[in-house]
Amino acid sequence: MFTEKQIEEIIDLLLDLDENTKIYLGCDSVRFKKNGKRYAKFATVAVVHMNGKNGCRVFRHRSVEPDYDLKSNRPTMRLMNEAQKVSELYVQLAPLVDQFDIEIHLDINTDPIHGSNCAASQAAGFVLGVTGVEPKLKPESFAASFGADHYANRFGNITDSMYEDKKAS
Repeated sequence: MFTEKQIEEIIDLLLDLDENTKIYLGCDSVRFKKNGKRYAKFATVAVVHMNGKNGCRVFRHRSVEPDYDLKSNRPTMRLMNEAQKVSELYVQLAPLVDQFDIEIHLDINTDPIHGSNCAASQAAGFVLGVTGVEPKLKPESFAASFGADHYANRFGNITDSMYEDKKAS
């Protein structure tokens, strides 16, 4: 998920931080159409809250993939893809940063009036099963709801030569 360079940057950053540092992982996506086909822009983030008081640094990975959901108001597959991506990031990072608290955030609303509710229990169960970490859902999922959302919604509007983004083929 993250490049070797990003992993090195995270490790280098964490070397100078104390045990009050927390790491928050999140993923969000946005649907769009191109040439009559539906796609989703995914942004997966690791937010390092430095020493619990010194601000944060955000690392991100973005990708574009086909969106296979049949109903736009019931995005189960897309939300499960978000759960898979944030779990993959956890599996990649956890062995390297096990001395720090890590939270996993899902941008999924548990209120039945919202469409994302369709995948709330499935996505939370998937993340718990893969990572052993119980994820935070809205409204406590700021890393996904704000951090990842920022990059998903501004995909293509930001130039960042430091990291390569994976595009759908």
